[in-house]
Amino acid sequence: MRETLVLNASFEPLSTVTLNRAVVLVLTDKAVVEQAHPELRMRGAALDIPVPRVIRLCRYVRVPFRRRAPWSRRGVLIRDQHRCAYCGRRATTVDHVVPRSQGGADSWLNTVASCAEDNHRKADRTPEQAGMPLLRQPFEPTPADAMLLSLGADGREALPVWLGQQKVAA
Repeated sequence: MRETLVLNASFEPLSTVTLNRAVVLVLTDKAVVEQAHPELRMRGAALDIPVPRVIRLCRYVRVPFRRRAPWSRRGVLIRDQHRCAYCGRRATTVDHVVPRSQGGADSWLNTVASCAEDNHRKADRTPEQAGMPLLRQPFEPTPADAMLLSLGADGREALPVWLGQQKVAA
């Protein structure tokens, strides 16, 4: 499913929403399309609009400051680009560096993406105990980084164009 970047009225990135939600925001005049997909269109009986990649809210939304990105399994997989921290192959699960049975927590710094085989092989041990060194150390993304990572490939394509527009508008 496509994700659409939502900008505040001041052009600050706020979040991502599904394509359906983005279209509803545009059709109810709560947002305007800042960037659309060049080849795709949404058509209906009385509707023909380009598929939005980036939308901007018409009214400014005050957002409380968020110090930390919320931890999630999906977030860890996205942060690690679905690559196993032990062998580099495609990761499908999340592994705790310090196992929960040894007091490890569900946190950004204690979890890494892992393939099922390495997760099973490591079992209830630390990487040192299992003789499985990490290829890269886990890190805690900022809230903005976590949001932009969640955009995936479409976000990386859409952001450079949006950033260029922001500099002109500022």
